[in-house]
Amino acid sequence: MICRQKLVQMGLRMKIGSYSYDDYLELVRSFHGNLAPGLVVGGFMVELALRNIPEGVLFDAVCETPKCLPDAVQLLTPCTVGNGWLKIVNLGRYALSLYDKYQGKGIRIFLDPVKLREWPEIEAWLYKTKKKSEQDKDVLLAQIKEAGPGICGIQTVNIQPRYLGKKSRGTIADCSLCGEPYPSADGSICRACQGEAPYTGFEPHTVPELPFLKAVSVEEAVGKTALHDMTAIDPGESKGPAFKRGQKIGAGDVCRLQKMGKHKIYVEEENASREDWVHENEAAIAFARGMAGEGITYATPPREGKIGLKADRDGLLVVEEDRLERFNMVPGVMCASLRSYTLVRSGRNLAGTRAIPLFLPRRDFLHAMGILEEGDLLRVLPMRKARVGILVTGSEVFQGLIEDKFIPIISSKVENLGCATVKTAIAPDDRKAISGAVREILDAGADLLVTTAGLSVDPDDVTRQALVDAGANDMLYGAPILPGAMTLLARIGTTQVMGVPACALYFKTTSFDLLLPRLLAGLKITRRDLARLGHGAFCLECKACTFPKCPFGK
Repeated sequence: MICRQKLVQMGLRMKIGSYSYDDYLELVRSFHGNLAPGLVVGGFMVELALRNIPEGVLFDAVCETPKCLPDAVQLLTPCTVGNGWLKIVNLGRYALSLYDKYQGKGIRIFLDPVKLREWPEIEAWLYKTKKKSEQDKDVLLAQIKEAGPGICGIQTVNIQPRYLGKKSRGTIADCSLCGEPYPSADGSICRACQGEAPYTGFEPHTVPELPFLKAVSVEEAVGKTALHDMTAIDPGESKGPAFKRGQKIGAGDVCRLQKMGKHKIYVEEENASREDWVHENEAAIAFARGMAGEGITYATPPREGKIGLKADRDGLLVVEEDRLERFNMVPGVMCASLRSYTLVRSGRNLAGTRAIPLFLPRRDFLHAMGILEEGDLLRVLPMRKARVGILVTGSEVFQGLIEDKFIPIISSKVENLGCATVKTAIAPDDRKAISGAVREILDAGADLLVTTAGLSVDPDDVTRQALVDAGANDMLYGAPILPGAMTLLARIGTTQVMGVPACALYFKTTSFDLLLPRLLAGLKITRRDLARLGHGAFCLECKACTFPKCPFGK
C-alpha cells in the first residue's frame, strides 16, 4: 500500500500549478531560454507552498536567492518583481516563502540537505561538487522529476513587519544632474548620479578648466579682491590665513605676498559665470550644516576653505562610519573625524570638512550633499546619570575567604561618568541566591545592573542562568574583546544588565570601559556591533595604562 505522503508527492509531480509536468517544462524552455534544473526544482517548491497556504489568503513572496527560483514564483503565482509582491532577499539559500501580505504569517519551502542524500545528482548540482560540463543533465532532470517535492522541507514563518505591504515610491522629480525622473526620496540627485550606477566608463570624472579663474601678477592684483584665503606658514611657529577671501589687495600687500612666495594670485572677476561650480567656502558651509547633528556646532566663515565641527555638550560622539566613507569617496571633498564612540567634552574639536579644490564641480557637490541628506553624520549623545546596582557573585567572596575588590573598581568607574551606586550585593554561586539578589537591586531602583564573576565555563559559574531566572532577555554573551571575552549584555524590563568577567580585577581597562558609555548614551548594542569591535579590541597590556589615549577599542 502506498502511504498518504507518497500519494501527495505523486499528485504534486503530476501537476505544477495549472500545468502538467511536461507542459511546465515547455513553459520553462520558452521563458528561461533553456531547461534550467533550478527552475524545474523551483516549480515543485512553489507548488508545495501553494498547497500549504490557506485558501483565500492574499499572499506575497520572498525568495532567498536571485537564481532561477524567482522565475518559478513569477511563472506560477501573481507575485512579480514588477508589481512589488515578490521580494528578493539574497541570503544565498535556495528557499522561498509565501505569506499573508497583511499579517506576515506564511509557509517557507527549502531544500532539505538530509533528503537530498537520496538523490546524488541533485545533491551534486546544488552543492556544485561537479562542474557543469561533468553533470549528466538527463539523469539530473530524471531525479528531479522522481524526487518532486520530496527533497523539500517546510516550516511556518512570520515575516518581519518591514517586508509587509507595498511601499510607495513617493513623489517623482527630475534629477538636477542627469535630468531623468527618479524618486525624490533618494535625495537631491538620483542614485545613479550618487555613484550607484552599474556602468563603467559612463561619464568619467574629469575636471574641466575653469574659464572664469584668472591668475594675475601681484602687482596687477592691487585694487582687486582676493578669491580665496592665502596661507602664511612660519615653520614650527604658526600657520594661518594672511589674506582672506574678499580682502582687497593694496599696494602695501605686494611685498608681503612676494615674501610668502606668491607671484600670481587669483582675484574676483566681475560678471564671472560660475553656475556649474561651487566655491570652497560655500561648499564647506553646506557640508558642515549637513553633517552636524545633535550636540554638534560649527563656526563660520570657513578658514582657508575649511570648517571645524565641535562638541556643543559633554557626551559620546557617534559617527555614521559607512556614510562618512561614502562621502569621502566623492572626488574633491573630505571629512576627517575622531573615532566613533569617543567620550568628548563640550568645546572639543571633533571633525573638519572642506572642498579640496578652490572650485568644486556642482555635480560632485550635489553628489556629496545627497549622501549628507540621508541623515546627520555626526552626533554627540548625552549620557544619562544611571542609578547603578552592583552584584558580585562567588562563594569564596560571599564567605569572606577573599576580599571583594570588584565593588570599589566598578563604583569608581561608573561614578567617574556621573552615575550613582544605589545598591551593592554579594551572592554565593547559587542560582536562587543570585536571582534573589538581582531582585533586591532592582527593588532599590537601579536602572543599570553590573554583575561580576560567575560568567566563565566552570560548573559553579551560574550567573547567566540566574539572570535568566530573574527575567533577563535579549542576552548577548561573549565579545571579541581582550580582556573581556566573556562579557554579557542583557535587559530585565527597562533595566540594562552588563556582566563583567573576572579580568576586570587584574586589567585596568576591559570591555566594560568600551561598552559602558554606549549603554549610558542609550545605544542598542547588537551582535554586529560587538563583532565590529574585534578590529582594535586587543589590549597591549602596557605597564602604565594610558586609556583612552591608546589604540584599545579603536
